[in-house]
Amino acid sequence: MPRLSAALTLPDGVAAPGYVPADHGCGIVHLGLGAFHKAHQAVYTDDALALDGGDWRITGVSLRSTGAVEELAPQDCRYTLIEQGEGAPQARVIASIARALSGATDIAAIRAALADPATRIVSLTVTEKAYGIERTTGGADPAHPSVAADLRAPDQPTGVLGLLVQALGARRAAGIAPFTVLCCDNLPENGAMLRGGVIDFARRTDPDLAGWIREAVAFPSTMVDRITPAQTEKTRAEALRLTGAEDHAAIETEPFTQWVIEDRFTAGRPAWEKAGAIFVADVAPYEKMKLRMLNGTHSMLAYAGFLAGHRYVRDTMNDAALARLIRRHLGAAAATLAPLPGIELAGYAAQLQERFANPAIAHETYQIAMDGTQKLPQRLLAPALETLGAGAPLRPFAFAVAAWMRYCLGRSDTGENYALRDPMEAEISSRLRGLDNAAAIIDSLSTLPGLMPPALAGASAWQEPLNDILARMLRDGVGQAIAREAELAETD
Repeated sequence: MPRLSAALTLPDGVAAPGYVPADHGCGIVHLGLGAFHKAHQAVYTDDALALDGGDWRITGVSLRSTGAVEELAPQDCRYTLIEQGEGAPQARVIASIARALSGATDIAAIRAALADPATRIVSLTVTEKAYGIERTTGGADPAHPSVAADLRAPDQPTGVLGLLVQALGARRAAGIAPFTVLCCDNLPENGAMLRGGVIDFARRTDPDLAGWIREAVAFPSTMVDRITPAQTEKTRAEALRLTGAEDHAAIETEPFTQWVIEDRFTAGRPAWEKAGAIFVADVAPYEKMKLRMLNGTHSMLAYAGFLAGHRYVRDTMNDAALARLIRRHLGAAAATLAPLPGIELAGYAAQLQERFANPAIAHETYQIAMDGTQKLPQRLLAPALETLGAGAPLRPFAFAVAAWMRYCLGRSDTGENYALRDPMEAEISSRLRGLDNAAAIIDSLSTLPGLMPPALAGASAWQEPLNDILARMLRDGVGQAIAREAELAETD
């Protein structure tokens, strides 16, 4: 069976790139060469190249693993994007990624690509924990392993902040214009967050460079949205069926996609707007909507659904009680948002429920549940704090956080153990060892560094429903707790 490649003739029904890839040079380095990038930014760029051209192909970088390189390189970095919605799946081959590099084997080439004058944008999807930014100060976290290593050897960086600062320093010394740094991770004010981390890292190694970055480098914020499960054997089998070729890098995703970007670029950009991206002066309202309604609800249903035995998001929507709590959470999250031009929040909530229920998307609850301590502050705790200030009911957010706290015990109601896959996993496990009552668990987890806002943790309006729900989960099991909570939600 042939491997997907540039030389392969695609069968009817599979869309080929709408441009000649070899005619376009690389202008983007992307850090975080995972499924989401391949389903989102790389697709917008593929469309922009077809519609407007330009030297905007991507050098994709996997900072730690060699897996993405091993999948893509033998295929001329092409891969099949399979959209799973109503009707038959739709397949197309994406060619916007020109080459793939791994930090484990190609670190010198990565540094060279970042310093290359042709590179005008560095985009990132590395997940929250990889940045090494201290949440409370907004600066570089010297305790983060990558940050600590790069501070010791700033000329030989391997981590995100170190690589960006070293490359910007090299460009400044050579008289080369800086690239735009485009964060595409689900973080509040992600551009400003990354800017703070980069400038602080530079300040610790070269204060003059820090000042230049502050004045010369653009860090636009973005909001990204497309549900993209991890690749499975079924994904690869579907790609083989559709294309007639083995594709080790194939991915599945939903038809829906959204990208909102602040239009601040220092050295040009692709015509992403022709591919459907929305350029705005301030992305914050869109970002807050997505973080609280989609991501916050995702976290709630992931913890509760996983513990209730639901492997996929779509399964949670087939659980009548849990589906009722999902609707309740969407309503509570929407109540924390100001009106947004062009967006009808009730319609957005209905659209999200349809996306969650998509039977063709196998998005695992366990996948969404990882890195909870990095996600809860912006997804659940910030809107809970605002709800407390408004005097509105806190129970929807308390249910979500109670489900996370129950998940932190690392064992299901049937006694099956699982890894938390959280950067604070060791500390969480240490704190919870031997605890079996709700009040003690809540006290222990509420004092994790940088997690729970003190005003929320100390409020009886928060503590009472949180304790009630967690105690019921521990006493009756998560399934029974969900059923009881759904009954209460019907009377709200």
